[in-house]
Order: sequence, then structure tokens, then C-alpha cells
Amino acid sequence: MAKLIYSMITSLDGYAKAAEGDLGRGAEDPEVHTFIGDVFRDVGTYLYGRRMYETMVFWETAHTDPDAPPHIVQYARDWQAAEKVVYSTTLESVSSARTRIERTFDPDAVRRLKAESERDLTVDGPHLAAQAVAAGLVDEYHLFVTTSVVGGGTRFFPDGVRLDLELVDQRVFDSGLIYARYRTRC
Repeated sequence: MAKLIYSMITSLDGYAKAAEGDLGRGAEDPEVHTFIGDVFRDVGTYLYGRRMYETMVFWETAHTDPDAPPHIVQYARDWQAAEKVVYSTTLESVSSARTRIERTFDPDAVRRLKAESERDLTVDGPHLAAQAVAAGLVDEYHLFVTTSVVGGGTRFFPDGVRLDLELVDQRVFDSGLIYARYRTRC
């Protein structure tokens, strides 16, 4: 059975999307990006909301940039090899291979997908992830915490959900960004 992983870059005060501006320094660091690529190389399926998909579809052609560094090319190839499911009521079509649209998020369908998958899945974007967290579907949380406090926005963890987690891995990068991987306690 595959794991469902929720991962995002967050501000120091816990926001996955800042109300104003970006989340701060650290994410653009090649060392961090290479690490992210290594951690998620074996993901078999990405679950996206429309907005996150529209951000990530960049990877469908990123490898064609003649100036793209090797870590960018590798991440693009890994992303292209994975299945993508986009949950959207408004998206008419997709512009990447191995991608399908689902109109509603069905926790039972995701449970079946986890049970049938040989490779891990990720749920990406705080709004879609909130539904997976509330349904008890997320097995691991991977946070990439920047050095910035942004004061508001969309929180990484949804309100109203209690979780007991176990820290299973951590790393501090030269940029100050902190990686923390937590597993849901049974």
C-alpha cells in the first residue's frame, strides 16, 4: 500500500500561501531543489487542485530550456513520468501527459488509489490537502520551512483538525530553510 504525502514550502509561522508576497527565501536554492527532487523522485501520482496544477504544469516543458541546470531537467523528467489527477469543477482540459481531471474529491476513491498503488502519492496545495487531512488520508507531512514570518494567508494545516505526529527526518540547509518530515502516529 502506498503512502499519501502532503508537502509544501511554508513560512515560519505556518502559512503555505502568504496573504501578500511570497513565502520568503530558501525555496529557490539549488541545494534545496535538488533535495526536493531526490525526496519525491519515486512518487507515482500527484493529486492537485486546479491552481496548484496550473503552477506545476511548468514541468511539462521545463526540460526543453537549453539553460536548465541538471537538477531542473531531472525534476521535470520525474514529474512527467508520474500520473497527475487534477480536482477541479472549472478546468476544461489539461496540458500535460498522464493527467486526468476529477470533478470532486472522493476520499474513498483516494483510499482505493493508495491501496492499489505501488508508488507513493502526494496531495499538493493547501485547499485540496485540507480535505485529505480531514479525511485521515495523509500518512506523512513534509514541511520546508522558510525563515520568513508572513503574518497571514492560507495555513499549511487546516483549522479544526487534531494530529499527533512523529518527527522521522530533518535537515537544515545553508539558506536557513528547514526540512521536517513527520509521520502520522497510529
